[in-house]
Amino acid sequence: MKSDIIIIGGGASGLMAGYGAAETLIKAGNSAQVTVLEKMPRPARKIMITGKGRCNFTNLKDWNEFSSHIRSKANFVKPSFFNLTPQGLIDLFSAVGMSSVVERGDRAYPESHHASDVVDTLVRLCHSKGVKIETETEVSSISASDGTFKLSCADGRAYTCSKLIIATGGLSYPTTGSTGDGLRWAGETGHTIAPTFPSLTALVPLGYKQGDALKGHIDRATPLADLGSKLCGIQLKNVGVQLIVEGSVAQEEFGDVDFTDGGLEGPVGFQISRKAVKSLVNGSRVSVVLDLKSGVELTELTTRVKELWKEVDKDPRSARLHEKEKCRILLGKLLPWDLIPAFLACNPEVMTLERRGRTDTKVWVNLVSIAKALKEWKFDIAGYVGYERCVITAGGVSTDDVIAKTLESRLVSGLYFCGEVLDMDCDTGGYNLQAAFCTGFLAGISAAKAL
Repeated sequence: MKSDIIIIGGGASGLMAGYGAAETLIKAGNSAQVTVLEKMPRPARKIMITGKGRCNFTNLKDWNEFSSHIRSKANFVKPSFFNLTPQGLIDLFSAVGMSSVVERGDRAYPESHHASDVVDTLVRLCHSKGVKIETETEVSSISASDGTFKLSCADGRAYTCSKLIIATGGLSYPTTGSTGDGLRWAGETGHTIAPTFPSLTALVPLGYKQGDALKGHIDRATPLADLGSKLCGIQLKNVGVQLIVEGSVAQEEFGDVDFTDGGLEGPVGFQISRKAVKSLVNGSRVSVVLDLKSGVELTELTTRVKELWKEVDKDPRSARLHEKEKCRILLGKLLPWDLIPAFLACNPEVMTLERRGRTDTKVWVNLVSIAKALKEWKFDIAGYVGYERCVITAGGVSTDDVIAKTLESRLVSGLYFCGEVLDMDCDTGGYNLQAAFCTGFLAGISAAKAL
C-alpha cells in the first residue's frame, strides 16, 4: 500500500502532523495522500488519561515564560512553538467545535473537562482533510532506498512512502502503545539517542514500600510499607520543597505535594522528579526536604510551638493526660490530624524516653525538635516509579540530529521526528502536550512542502 506521507503513531503529535500535512497539501492544490498508522485499536490513548482524564492540553504562557518550563534545549522548540502557539491551538480547536477554559496557572482544558473531546477533535481535524487513520497497524521494521521508505507491519502488510514522520512517543505508559519503537528505528538509522529515563513521576521515600533492599526503579504495584500506609492519600498545600543531591540543594520549589500509592507526587513532586530520577540513575544520594511552615522563620515558629505547648499544658482537660497525648494535641494545632502518625514515625526525636529506674520512665516532648521537623522534614529517596506510570520520557532522539525549523533528520532525507520521541521534555502543566502538538504540526507542514 502506497501513501505519499506516512506518520507512524496516532498520538498527539502524530494526529497533528497528519492534519498539518494534509491542510498544507490542500492549500497547495496537491492531491497527495497522508496516512497515520497506529498500533492500538484507537488513536491517542495516552491523551485519554492526561490530567486525570480532564486533559490539560496546553498552557497560555508566552514564549519567554513557556520556554523556562522546557527541561531540554528550549531553542529547538522555538520554531515549532511560533508555528502553532498555545492560542493558535485553542483557536484551531474552537473552529471545529471544541471550546476551552483556562484555569489557574494559564492551563487550558476542554470546556467539558473530558479528554475524549480533545481526541475526537484531533480525529475530526484529520478526517476533514482526508487523512487516513489506520488503527491496529503495528509497524515492525523500516527500510529506505532511492528516496522511498518501506514499512513492514506485524500482520504482513507493507507500506511505502516518500516522506516518513516518526511520532511514536517515548516509553511512558507502555499500555497506551508507547514502547520505544521510534527510538529503536532512529538508532538503526544512525541517529544519536540521548539516554532515556522517567520524568514527571513519583519519588519513593526510603521505607515507603515493602522490601528492605528496594532502590532505583520501584514498580508502582509494590505494596506499601507501614510508613507508606500512614502517608498515602495525604495532600499538602503551599509547602516549600528542596531537592538535595549529594548533600547540596539542587532545586527549590513551592506548591502542592501529594502522597499516593506510588510515593511522593503532586505538582511540586513532579517538578523535582526529573532531576531526582536522573541523579538516582547516576548513582547519587537523593533526599527531599519539606518545609510545612514556609511562611515562618524557625525562631518564630519555635516560639509559637512553645506558646502552644503552654496552652495545652495549662488546659484543665490535659491534667490527667500523658505527655504523648499532650504532644498529639499540640501537633493537632500545627498539622492536619491525619498527618500526625506519619510525622511522629519519621521524626522520633520529637519525643524522648528517659528511664529513671526499672519501672520509672519519663517522656520528654522536645519542642525545638518539633519546630525544626516542621521546617525540615527530610525524606531519603530510595527510588522512583518507572515508565509504567510516569507522565513523560526524558531523553530520546538527539535534537542535534534534527533541523529545528523543519524537524527533518539531518542524516536521512525525507525522515521527520516530532513529539516525545525527541529529546524534548517539559514541566507538568500543559507544556508537554503543547510541545507535542506544535512539533507535530511543523513536521507535517514540512513534509508536505517537501513533496
